[in-house]
Amino acid sequence: MPIWFAYTLIVLLVITSVTLTMLILLHRGKGGGMSSMFGGGVSSSLAGSSVAEKNLDRYTVLVAIVWFACIIGLGLWLRLEVGTGV
Repeated sequence: MPIWFAYTLIVLLVITSVTLTMLILLHRGKGGGMSSMFGGGVSSSLAGSSVAEKNLDRYTVLVAIVWFACIIGLGLWLRLEVGTGV
């Protein structure tokens, strides 16, 4: 496979890594732990999930799937390159 494929995957991996980190940090804490240390311990009186939280969950899963695909793609590319001896 050409080298531009690896560079594309690396750029996509960096973008998805930063995006995934931000999306995970946007999630509301479930009480206790490190989230309550920084002011996340204040819980709202609303029960259930809002539409925004559901969409945040969907975006997080989607970005995580793309991130995982980049990792697998880079691993396969590396295996092919090492196998051919180039």
